[in-house]
Amino acid sequence: MSRTEYDVVIIGGGHNGLTTAGYLSRAGLKTIVLERRGVVGGAAVTEEFYPGFRNSVCSYLAGMLHPNVIRDLELATHGLDLIERTGTTFLPLPDGDAMFIPGDIHGVEREIRRFSKRDAERYRAFEAEIEIAADVIRDTLLETPPNLGGGLGDLLSLMKMGNRFRKLRTSQQETFVKLMTMSIADYLNEWFECDPLKGHLAWDCVVGNMVSPYHPGSAYLLIHHVIGETNGKKGVWGHARGGMGAITQAMARSAEAKGAEIRVNAPVREVIVEKGVARGVTLQDGTSIRARAVAANVGPKLLYLQMIDRSALDSEFVRQIEGWRCRSGTFRMNVALSELPRFNGLDKIGDFVTPLNGGIHMCWSLDHMDRAYDDAKRGGWSQDPLVSMIIPSLCDNSLAPSGSHVASLFCQHFHPNLAGGRTWDQVKEEVADHIVATVNRYAPNFKSSILGRQVLSPLDLEREFGLVGGDIYHGALHLDQLWALRPAAGHAQYRGPLPNLYMCGSGTHPGGGVTGVPGHNAAREIIKDFRKRRLAG
Repeated sequence: MSRTEYDVVIIGGGHNGLTTAGYLSRAGLKTIVLERRGVVGGAAVTEEFYPGFRNSVCSYLAGMLHPNVIRDLELATHGLDLIERTGTTFLPLPDGDAMFIPGDIHGVEREIRRFSKRDAERYRAFEAEIEIAADVIRDTLLETPPNLGGGLGDLLSLMKMGNRFRKLRTSQQETFVKLMTMSIADYLNEWFECDPLKGHLAWDCVVGNMVSPYHPGSAYLLIHHVIGETNGKKGVWGHARGGMGAITQAMARSAEAKGAEIRVNAPVREVIVEKGVARGVTLQDGTSIRARAVAANVGPKLLYLQMIDRSALDSEFVRQIEGWRCRSGTFRMNVALSELPRFNGLDKIGDFVTPLNGGIHMCWSLDHMDRAYDDAKRGGWSQDPLVSMIIPSLCDNSLAPSGSHVASLFCQHFHPNLAGGRTWDQVKEEVADHIVATVNRYAPNFKSSILGRQVLSPLDLEREFGLVGGDIYHGALHLDQLWALRPAAGHAQYRGPLPNLYMCGSGTHPGGGVTGVPGHNAAREIIKDFRKRRLAG
């Protein structure tokens, strides 16, 4: 049994684990990253899923990766190239019409006016309101949240947040509170009357979030998905050339260039706890790797309920983690296509390719979303699923042979725990066929153009990528699981309940998405504790 000494051992080589490793190695700490799969990247990976066709397997859009992380880890130097999307959103509608939301505000207003003059007149004020709220959240991204019940420093952090809020006008304060607490349906109904427009805007609030659009607090996701940027442009989404794996491969090269060690095919079985202190990890094969500190880039439930003996943890903390909500309701597919989908309604726009360069959302009303949730909530799946498609090969020809394309399908709602004794292994191909048939209603050549497909059920997402409940965020982004409550009151500062144990994944502030921010912030706290000699001896 080998006993190798490191300063920090990181569980999980996803993008946040690699970000943490990049910062720690730059600070001179001897760091090792342990990844269960045969390739680093976690859910941000690119793989060939059909001969000659490559795609981002799980996460599929760039635009939230923080510019500080890109700069500090020199990711461009290590091969990262982000491409801005030229289209924004295309919504094919059941009646054969379509709505196209372009990238310029005048074009957006012109398109909305086809459906509602009133909504077109309100849209600019709506966007301004969302941007003000998003700026409040942006200002907190790189900050360590306060610990509830903590000391003076925590009180000062709370006061700092309160002061930001105080500086907003009364109307802006009202907007911020509404976006943090209201359902996205109620919020949008205050603004608009057009069903497709509300479907377009509400998509971001149900993606990876198994709730009805009428669920209180669901409006927050509207902010969460506009806090990012691409190439310095706020709120702009993009693609990583070569797929999302290009991001994590650049991160791995960056960390290794500064001395970090990365091991793949190295699944961690448990955290070594001696006299109440984290001392390293044991791999599935029994190998012990000891370190002065352990940083976990896995979800809270996976870490505390499967990798640590519960007797080492406070019973109240265990109760909190047992109640941690992990349930995305997500079903992912990647398809190899012989030709572009010919969506109904494209003829009304007069431009065949540009609308397909952004997101293609088959979620055309709040009622459509609500029924999809109702179908799934008792242990099933939507009879008319919500489907978002992107076709990254339109801007990155390295992903598919010439003349062919790859498409990512992100689908909702699919309950991770099926009723009636069924398992996802039994029904996932049937469900995949159901999704293909759904898309085919909007693009009649879609089914016949499919050369091959990759299908990932909620169970596959958990089993293959460690996403408990298939949750792409490592835990629902609801008000009671955000900021100082992520993942539990008293443990929001990236430090676990055991000395020398840290959390650096999406189960910490500010949550999910390929941002690198949890890894950045956790590394800062780890480095601080090393320099101030705060680790248990």
